Amino acid sequence: MTIMSKRNLSMMTDLYQLTMMYGYYRKGMTDNLAVFDLFFRNTKPNSSYAVMAGTESLIEYINDLHFGEEDIEYLRSLKLFDEGFLALLRNLHFTGEIYAMEEGTIVYPYEPLVRVIAPIVEAQLIETAILNLVNHQTLIATKANRVCYAAHGELVMEFGLRRAQGPDAGIYGARAAMIGGCFGTSNVLTGQLFNVPVSGTHAHSWVMSFPTELDAFRAYAEIFPTSCMLLVDTYDTLKSGVPNAITVFRELREKGYEGTGIRLDSGDLAYLSKRAREMLDDAGFPNIKICASGDLDETIINSLHMQGARIDSWGVGTKLITSDDQPALGGVYKMSAEIVNGEVIPKIKISENAFKITNPGIKTVYRLYDKDHMAVADLIALRDEVFDPTKPLTIFHPVQTYKRMTLTDYTMRELLVPIFKDGKQVYTSPDMAEIRRYAKSEMDSLWEEDKRLLNPNIYKVDLSDGLYELKNRLIREHREIAKHE
Repeated sequence: MTIMSKRNLSMMTDLYQLTMMYGYYRKGMTDNLAVFDLFFRNTKPNSSYAVMAGTESLIEYINDLHFGEEDIEYLRSLKLFDEGFLALLRNLHFTGEIYAMEEGTIVYPYEPLVRVIAPIVEAQLIETAILNLVNHQTLIATKANRVCYAAHGELVMEFGLRRAQGPDAGIYGARAAMIGGCFGTSNVLTGQLFNVPVSGTHAHSWVMSFPTELDAFRAYAEIFPTSCMLLVDTYDTLKSGVPNAITVFRELREKGYEGTGIRLDSGDLAYLSKRAREMLDDAGFPNIKICASGDLDETIINSLHMQGARIDSWGVGTKLITSDDQPALGGVYKMSAEIVNGEVIPKIKISENAFKITNPGIKTVYRLYDKDHMAVADLIALRDEVFDPTKPLTIFHPVQTYKRMTLTDYTMRELLVPIFKDGKQVYTSPDMAEIRRYAKSEMDSLWEEDKRLLNPNIYKVDLSDGLYELKNRLIREHREIAKHE
């Protein structure tokens, strides 16, 4: 059961994809093979990396790629396309090849997260949808990862559904947050669809629905005696909320149950959590957990840790699900080659800004590890380049080439894995538990300097010798052409 399988997203594209496809059709180019890379240029503020997410959604989209009769009729009504092209669309399905990063992979700017090789009409059509799917989910997974890192191993719950930008953002954002490291979500549909833990207690309205706060707490404890977490800040956290919670926890204990925790949703969380902890401990409840919520993000959580807050778990909503400090990842989808009669013809986009010049050719990405399996650098290379890890490898900054490093005792891992070949899915999506384990292992392979929340070390992402030489040759050739135009 998935949201994707209930609807056809083939029409979720920009009109210019269809007009370009029509142009290729009219010029007899429909069978031309094209190579496209999906990548991003910049990370979130004060972050050197992102967390890949959206691969499973990409797979579902590609498998369901088709145009139904209602779609064809709508496109006919636009009066842009002839009947031959509409017939092409009616019979269209994906026949190409896709390699992608696995969900949970730590990824960096300019690395191909997805590589598509397909007839140009197919490769062009899927651009908008896969950018939408990968951009959003990678963005939220990265935000969640930073929040969880700030929590220092304490549980983080995603609580953002009501503030998400629509149902899809709430559902798939919550799934992405799980990839980023969250323990669970308040989103029941995400829990059902993806078999992830769901969590929730009660709101202030529950407390306000009873004559007194104590009445509300007692009623909740009666209904949920084995999972009783009480929201204590409706009226006065320290004068009534915590004391009333302690009263109810004592009554539960007399009945053979132990309370679970209290939740703080407002006020000075550092001060309130420390005082609440003292009150709970003095009352004989050292195992009662303190959960905090209320417009939290990684910066606030990190600050609360520095203030000695006594908080055991965190509910993070708006600022996580909306990635409020960066509203979009900014991923792009650029042609890097054509394949004509089996020959690869590399393509490059030239810009006055060196950082916007694309990397040509059919590429892959390798992660380089030291002898302790800690990641030291990534290498973007041409697909057919051969490396011998038993020999020293010198890597260098693709723009500031004087920045160099020679590796001698290292291993290499290719990050792009086959997802589709000849239009057929060849990759089996792992379950969420496996993705989360993999994502954790990825984080464990990074140095603390690469992960810190403020001014992190900029991880090395360099070009192979072959790719660097190809890129510069194409730049020189385009300059020569420009001189004679």
